[in-house]
Amino acid sequence: MDAFFASVEQRDFPELRGKPVAVGGNSERGVIAAASYEARKYGVYSAMPTQIALKKCPHLIFKPHRFDVYKAVSAQVMNILHEYTDLVEPLSIDEAFLDVTSNKKNLKSATLIAQEIKNLIYETTQLTASAGISTNKFLAKIASDQDKPNGLFVIKPNEILPFIEQLPIKDFFGVGKKTAVRMNQLGIYFGKDLQKWSLNGLVKHFGKAGSFFYSIAKGIDNRPVVPNRIRKSIGMENTFMHDLNTEEERNAELQTIIEGLWRRISKADKKGRTLTLKVKFNDFKQQTHGKTLLHKIDSIELLSSLAGQLIKEVDFQKPIRLMGLSISNLEDPESHKPLQLTIDFD
Repeated sequence: MDAFFASVEQRDFPELRGKPVAVGGNSERGVIAAASYEARKYGVYSAMPTQIALKKCPHLIFKPHRFDVYKAVSAQVMNILHEYTDLVEPLSIDEAFLDVTSNKKNLKSATLIAQEIKNLIYETTQLTASAGISTNKFLAKIASDQDKPNGLFVIKPNEILPFIEQLPIKDFFGVGKKTAVRMNQLGIYFGKDLQKWSLNGLVKHFGKAGSFFYSIAKGIDNRPVVPNRIRKSIGMENTFMHDLNTEEERNAELQTIIEGLWRRISKADKKGRTLTLKVKFNDFKQQTHGKTLLHKIDSIELLSSLAGQLIKEVDFQKPIRLMGLSISNLEDPESHKPLQLTIDFD
């Protein structure tokens, strides 16, 4: 979907149409959750701190998030996707991979399917969507970002290698900002630069991810579209209106996060074995500390005890602006067997 949260707000509030709109972030310490295309023209993007966004666009209009509305629209879109195939793998609330090699309507053209889906989404939700079409997940994702908003972009088999050669490394799906910087330091700026590297060379510098980079540089991605993706973690974090300076303040906020996380864990009906604490300081540097048990974290008392141990490991030399907890190594409530965690992307 195109600028999903912001587009929903512009749809529901006509006075916002054609204006720079940001969802969330309407506090001094806030962070932008989504930005309309009008706001993006000023350099405002999601995950940007509010203060920076306002410097770029002083007349930016802030709207509080309405997650219940976004989830309802997302469900409408996912229902449309399932009209064409059961092989739908949600990537986020507003994005999904589809395998339409075989499809429910026996259409022979993936381009025709994409156009039909785009039309149905607009007729149903009055929102636009962009589609990318190619031979695998990596290429389809890259294609979907080429012609936004309301775009449809195809990378044909004979176009794959030339397309990758000219693609900036920062635009590679699966290459995060930090990895892109490391690649630049190694002289890798475009796909053609990555293609020159050997498998051993990439593994030496990037570990297991090096194998993935070696393959996608050649347009190879054999990962199947997997419906009903396994949830990897459950978390909660707070960005504070004012920096926390004292142990009393930190412990009080930590308890609030513990209680909120336990509510989410209970609602999801999943328990995990690994607890991770993240602390971000007022200079935006951060520390993370984690602990993994042999058994699941099955009570708020145990969760509180572990969180208390982790916060004692933090070196509090500076005030903190954000604190969060997440639980991973999730177990299925029925089988109680650990789920495999695979982190594919930054």
